[in-house]
Amino acid sequence: MMDTDKRINFGIVGLGTAGSALVQPVLKNKNFRMAGAADLDEQTLARFKADFPEASVFTSAEAIAEAQGIDALFISTPTQFHTGHVLAAIANGKHVVTEKPIATNLEDADLMIEAADKAQVTLMVGHSFGYETPIKAMREVVKNGELGPLRMMHNWYFTDWMYRPRNPEELDTTLGGGVTFRQGSHQFDIIRLLGGGLVRSVRAMTAKFDNSRPAEGAHTVFLEFEDGAAATAVYNGYDRFRSAELGYNVGEGGLPFNLDKYGSARSALRNAGPDNELELKKNVRYGGTSSRNWSNIPDSHPFYGLTIVSCENGDIRQSPDGLLIYSEEEKKEIVIPKGISGRDHILTELKAAMVDNIPPLHDGRWGKANLEVCLAALESSNKRKEIYLNHQKMVQD
Repeated sequence: MMDTDKRINFGIVGLGTAGSALVQPVLKNKNFRMAGAADLDEQTLARFKADFPEASVFTSAEAIAEAQGIDALFISTPTQFHTGHVLAAIANGKHVVTEKPIATNLEDADLMIEAADKAQVTLMVGHSFGYETPIKAMREVVKNGELGPLRMMHNWYFTDWMYRPRNPEELDTTLGGGVTFRQGSHQFDIIRLLGGGLVRSVRAMTAKFDNSRPAEGAHTVFLEFEDGAAATAVYNGYDRFRSAELGYNVGEGGLPFNLDKYGSARSALRNAGPDNELELKKNVRYGGTSSRNWSNIPDSHPFYGLTIVSCENGDIRQSPDGLLIYSEEEKKEIVIPKGISGRDHILTELKAAMVDNIPPLHDGRWGKANLEVCLAALESSNKRKEIYLNHQKMVQD
């Protein structure tokens, strides 16, 4: 256990979109200090160093893992590198949060879990949308039983994911690419949290609609829970219909979505040409010309598509300001304070584990269970059969 009066020196490995998104939460959290970052791109590192001159910078995950003065690392490198980078961090006594999915196979997940257990350090997996405040609030409504037993959950999301600028591994299923690994991880995290964690079986069909983008770009997944509750996860990343039309025109991060720019991701990628895709991808990295300003506080809570929960005596969905409850007697809104993001919750959960010795929900075993659902969806689609699960973890709340 760490000294309760000591700030946690935090480092980021990989300054792409995911790594960049955690910078502002670290800066505004009094329990953390931005201590360092590692990246292969010298220009990205230079921009980070200019913003944080007291932080250390490194050109490899191994170097920052070995560095003194860093207590915890966020591993946001490509999925196929998670295992090596996480194990290097753990071997040097670092606590770790790794991006989802935890790995591309269950065996690698076990290696990380066992290493963290042996070293007595924290291993967490995130960011995933189960961390977000509205989803956590939905779980509280389900758990308190005011609407009766949980019966159904649905998360449907239609996006432009397949036509955003991508590195090659993001479109290679064997390396953890495609929407079932990358975005299914969000959907299954939401559904498993709401449903209590214990998924019994999965039946799924995945799809590839565009041969020029060779990974899974869509899926329909049916999940059955041990208690008989059922769920569907539907995802389509081909930039046509957008589920923001059904969700108040609000997207991820709570930002307004411009529905007037139809097919803009497909058009931009087509106009840039295949030779320039990597340059477009580079521009969204930390401080790049197309990077998001994560310091802006949105007017709405974040939406990850359309999430609807059905209990025996009522339904729940999101509103921009909180939750809508459809009970036997009335429709009402529960207003939830804004300003605390899922990434803020990551740091809260990490600090509680490191300093207060409170086991995190999103630990390595939770990440393994989420990965098991991703793998089962792919296997079910390939074999066209129901897949039964063996490594699910119950929500402890």
